[in-house]
This record gives sequence, structure tokens and C-alpha cells, in this order.
Amino acid sequence: MDLRDLPGAPPAGRRVAEPVDPQALVAQLGSEVATHLSSALERVTTLTATGKIDRAGLRALREEIDRARRAGIMGQQVVRLGNGRIQLANERLDLTGLMREALRQRGREIDARGIEVRQEFSAAEVMSDTTLLFSLLQTTLEWCFEHAVSRIDLSVAIQSWPAHACLIVAYAYLQPDEVDAQPGRAAHEEAGRLNTMSWRLLQQTAGVLGLLLQRKDLPGKTELKLEFPQTLAPRLSAVQQPETQVIESQAHNSQPLAGRHIMVLAARREVRNVVRAALRPMGLMVDFVTSVEEAQQMCADGLPHAVVYEAAIAGEHFERLRNEMLAEVPTLVFVRIAEQGKAFEVLNLGGRQFASVGRDAIMSALPEALTFELSRAEEAAARGR
Repeated sequence: MDLRDLPGAPPAGRRVAEPVDPQALVAQLGSEVATHLSSALERVTTLTATGKIDRAGLRALREEIDRARRAGIMGQQVVRLGNGRIQLANERLDLTGLMREALRQRGREIDARGIEVRQEFSAAEVMSDTTLLFSLLQTTLEWCFEHAVSRIDLSVAIQSWPAHACLIVAYAYLQPDEVDAQPGRAAHEEAGRLNTMSWRLLQQTAGVLGLLLQRKDLPGKTELKLEFPQTLAPRLSAVQQPETQVIESQAHNSQPLAGRHIMVLAARREVRNVVRAALRPMGLMVDFVTSVEEAQQMCADGLPHAVVYEAAIAGEHFERLRNEMLAEVPTLVFVRIAEQGKAFEVLNLGGRQFASVGRDAIMSALPEALTFELSRAEEAAARGR
């Protein structure tokens, strides 16, 4: 089935949060997952027949499986947002700094994909929820990376009237020769390929945050504009605009970190199994590696949001990898699994704080430690620290 035939997002224009259509969501999610897995199955079939696969084919296989997994997780997030189970904390945030941090975290992926990203960022501060806004920026990048065939233009600017901060994204999703070869195709049919699960999540997250969203689709090109009504003017003082204002919805956010990518470095299967069980309810994307060498290979294509590692593996080789990762993303989270010790404690190593969880307390303490560390990292990134 062609994704362009599926009921996706409504025509481009300004939108607010909309109820999730379960039938449309299931249909689209099933089609996207099936498309990616069918392609992966073809590669596995070829591997079975020939017994050979080159590095490029292996990488493509991994990417297809990962896309299917990401689509499934994004579908879960769309449903969660549509159900209103969100508790927002409205804080003063550096939108520009948060956008730069999101790009920095995806730096290796950008290099691996050979993507060119042009940035034009002006200073802008907004009132929003740290975790959900950062998730929105990551989803926006995910949507761009999924479809762009040329340079991605990103800009943060303050429009004159009304004085709102705007995030503007533009890219081509068809090569020029493809556009010229199909001049009669309707614009809405072309743009329909952009309404994938990442777009559904982007759209739903923007609605929950109360942002104004516009998308303008041209033949082979698209432009997205996110407008922030709660923009802070530089002249406003702390008396006029409070630093922090908590706004609670009627329900609790049961998965505040859903969609974050966690790499677990654990040599022992029993530890991996316990970690898997502890993190399953959090809606995270979790990859397991058993050695520092495997961790290096996985990080070559992109850094995770957090690394959970066994203390027994943390030798000189691991410390070199940790330092390389922190040099690239200073807010990267590390959580150690100790053989003994308190359930959850914050330690200091070389002037840097990190969390440690005792092995016997993984089920109860690891989710708490990750939530604490990731939330703290995102708040630091949002404030440009």
C-alpha cells in the first residue's frame, strides 16, 4: 500500500491539538512498519541465500529495522499526547540554545547521512515545557532527515507582528528531475508522502504546547513554520514575566521521556534482561551492546541521549569513549550500574556529577535515575548552560 493513499494529516495550514483518529493511526502505523520491515526482510532473504552481506547492506538493514521501531514508538507517543496525559511545566527557555543542543546531539547522524544543514539563528526566549519542547525539536529534525534530499534550512527568528519567535524549516523532498518528470501530479499527492508518523507526532506535540503550525507544500519542496505565542521580549523584567510558572493538566504524564534513545553497555545477559524490564514501561528506544567496541560502532552513526553502563566495564577504553562523547555533547547522560551501593546516588567524578544505581535496585531505581538525569540535562541545554 502506498503511504500517500493513507489518511494522514489534514491539509497544510494552522492547526491546534486534535483528537487522535484510532483507525487512521493504526492504518498508517501498520503501513509504515510493514514497508520498512518488508524491505528488511528482502535483505535477510538475500543474506540467507548468499550467506554474504556487505557493510552498506548491513547498515541499510539496521536502518530499516530502526525506522520500523521508531515508527512504532512515535505512534505510541501520538496516542499518549492525544489522550491528554500530559503535565506541563511552563518555564523560561532559550529556544535558540535548545535548537543548537538538538542539532549537536544529532551531529554524528548528520555526518553519517551526509546531510547539509544551514542554520540562521537569532536569540529567542519562550515560555514552554522543557521536556516536551525538546522532544518537539528532535521530532522536527527526525521528520526532516526522513524526507530531505537536499540541504535543510533551519532558522530561528522573531517576526515583527505579532512579536512571536518562529522556527522555520525548509527542504526539498524530491530531486528536481523527479519534479520535472511528473509535472501533472497534484500538489497534495506529492505532499502526502510527508505525512508520516514523525509528522503526526510533530503536529500533535505542537498542538499540546499551544504552538501555531503552518506547512506550505510546493512541488518537490516544503516549508514548516512553528510560531511561539509565549515569546519573551528582551525588555521584559523578571517582575513582569516570572521565571517559572507551573501549569498542570488534569492528568499525569506517565512517560515523560518517551522516545529518548538509551544505549545500555552490559556484558552480562542477566543485567541486560533486568535493565530491559526496568525500562520497558518508559517508552524509550533502548539498544544493548556488550563491549566498548560495539558501543563505539553504534555511536559512529549518532549519539544516544543517555548511556547506562556496568561499572565492571568502565576501564580506560570506556573513559576515552566517554570523554569523546562528552566533548561532542556536554549534556550527555551517563548512569552507572554498580555491583554494590545505595539504590540511587549522585556521585562526583573529575568535577562532573553522574548517577549510580546498585545492581539489586535496577528495577526500582534505574527509571528514577534516568528521569532525573535526562530532565536535568535538558533543562541545562534549554537555558544554554
